[in-house]
Amino acid sequence: MSYGINRLLRRFIRSRKGNIAIITGLALPVVIGFCGFATETAYWYYRQRDVQGAADLAAFGGAIVLRGGGTRDQIVTASTNDAVTNGWRQASGTITINTPPTSGGYQNDNSVEVILTEQEDRYFTQIYYGSTKVMVTSRAIVTHTPAGPACFLGLDKQKPGTVEFWGNSTAAFTACNVASNSTNVAGFGVGGSANVMVPCVSSAGGSVTDSGLTLTSCGSVATYQLPIPDPYATVPPPTWSSCQVLTTAQINSLTDLGTDGATTCYSGVPFVATPIHTSVRLHGTVVISGGSFRTNGSSGNLNGTDVMLYLTNNATINMNGNGTWDLTAKTTGDYAGLVIFSDRNNAFATNIINGTSSSRITGAIYTPSMETDFLGNFTGRDGCMQLVSDVIYYTGNGTFSNDCSTYGTKTIKVPGLLTLVE
Repeated sequence: MSYGINRLLRRFIRSRKGNIAIITGLALPVVIGFCGFATETAYWYYRQRDVQGAADLAAFGGAIVLRGGGTRDQIVTASTNDAVTNGWRQASGTITINTPPTSGGYQNDNSVEVILTEQEDRYFTQIYYGSTKVMVTSRAIVTHTPAGPACFLGLDKQKPGTVEFWGNSTAAFTACNVASNSTNVAGFGVGGSANVMVPCVSSAGGSVTDSGLTLTSCGSVATYQLPIPDPYATVPPPTWSSCQVLTTAQINSLTDLGTDGATTCYSGVPFVATPIHTSVRLHGTVVISGGSFRTNGSSGNLNGTDVMLYLTNNATINMNGNGTWDLTAKTTGDYAGLVIFSDRNNAFATNIINGTSSSRITGAIYTPSMETDFLGNFTGRDGCMQLVSDVIYYTGNGTFSNDCSTYGTKTIKVPGLLTLVE
């Protein structure tokens, strides 16, 4: 009896049957635990990727606002909204937005840094670490490279050819660009044997160009860009008490028009250049209320320093003939840099600016509700002449630069390209 029990016991001990089941039963909790840990870790990496993508897009959103001249509050709002929209869980994390960034190689005023955190729950790893959260952190910096200021800006947001170079014109822009705010597919155009050399061109819509366009700093026209803010949008209109009506005799005997340091208003047609006029000098701010301020003939010489022409009541300018225009804007005060300023409520009409190579208009021609046809072969002193108009049609010849610091003009900021750098 005893011998039989011992033999059965030895046989049981030596038996290999059921080993796999036993080993599996013992190892299964460990295997499941490792799979759980791996799955949980993979989820954290997944969230890290999503949060990084949200940080990248949030930095882009903030940089777009920064590039457009937005305030810090607007940048924070845009970045936060973009982060939430693109998967960041605001309720379980934090967002830090720095402009300029506080670390890295792009600590400058053209960059936006976004740092996102998100706390992730533990599941399997609670066995070892308890209920403490796992912190996921992502960081992104987007910078914009300013394309440089513009000399020409077309404000109309819908028309084709808001800025158009045509005919046998030759225009050379050095250190300044050309911009169109039109979202039309043909918002900017060059054709008809025109030759335009410019660092960069920005269009809120498309462009239609031929071989006459040469870009010296950009590879192609930057199309479908943000519209550029009107740099003179907040300049107030001048005020005056009454408008004078000049008789034909007074017009024919003019040698001076306006008063230094003051605003004077004239109704109708205050000046028509004829052989009677050798030279007429402008003074102060001269308001033209209605009619056409025009020069015709070979002796329509007009000059003045620290002056501004203001057009209202649907008045227009028509500079024709071989006369010489030499006008320089004020350099201080509300109208610093503005040599021609059109009422924003003027009915859409066309100003024709023509003149000889000896003519100069130094400062900004600002006609936000009118078309300006630039037909002349001249520019401003030191190449300083800005043209900000509802529509710009250019068939003249001239050279334009951006060195207008001594003439009081405002900077027309052209948005540059956005780049994710960190």
